Amino acid sequence: MKIYSWNVNGIRAVLKKGVFQSFLATHQPDVLCLQETKAERGQIEIDLPGYHEYWNSAIKKGYSGTAVFSKQEPLAVINGFPEDFAKRFQFADELKRDSADEGRVITVEFTKFFVVTVYTPNAKEDLSRLPLRFEHWDPAFLAYCKQLERTKPVIFCGDLNVAHTELDLANPKPNRGKKGFTDEERKGFQNFVDAGFIDTLRLFKQGNGHYTWWSHFANARARNIGWRIDYVLVSLQLRSAVKAADIYAEVTGSDHCPVSITLEAEDSPAPES
Repeated sequence: MKIYSWNVNGIRAVLKKGVFQSFLATHQPDVLCLQETKAERGQIEIDLPGYHEYWNSAIKKGYSGTAVFSKQEPLAVINGFPEDFAKRFQFADELKRDSADEGRVITVEFTKFFVVTVYTPNAKEDLSRLPLRFEHWDPAFLAYCKQLERTKPVIFCGDLNVAHTELDLANPKPNRGKKGFTDEERKGFQNFVDAGFIDTLRLFKQGNGHYTWWSHFANARARNIGWRIDYVLVSLQLRSAVKAADIYAEVTGSDHCPVSITLEAEDSPAPES
């Protein structure tokens, strides 16, 4: 079973370029999680035979948004953070705006695990959103994943808008303290690791050069001067089930490229009857 994640930076754009269709035909993911769709379902013309579709679009037009396409129909689908979960924190308004109004989270439940797609808020160039991110969003999303984990293992994936270590971006020194590489954002990611979640790519690939986002300037993509900010993390219980983790830098159409994991068959959702 293959689970893919891709920040498409506007699904209408990748559809217009034909990139999305060729990607699906080539890779045929069992579950495809998208971020930054920037569209509602009714705004696009797309035929996805064999897939169940789930969309969480932002209220603001042309902004943010997530989607999940799955060959297997999930047992349940949740958009954003559940209301009862948000109320247990003292910042329910911030959670509602970012997870629901901005369409940043979708959870799909399968027989043996949850898959969560997430588009983590950007700290912004002036770091004005860093306090919200570090003090509220990251702790809440971790608490949510740990709550799900009480029921069954969790796979979460998406654009986390942070390079975890110096190996996760080409130029760490000049970017230290800037958005995506602040101590606070990196600590937020480390908290997931400390809580038992596995950064799947690092099970198979070490060192630098493994990037998922590139600036449009200075021919950065061709030179592979990039950042790894797109991830697939899994609960510790699923570590042995992960047989591969990959980055598809050759897939263009967005400033991000897709990432994936392959799970052994016995840990895949049960087939439909």
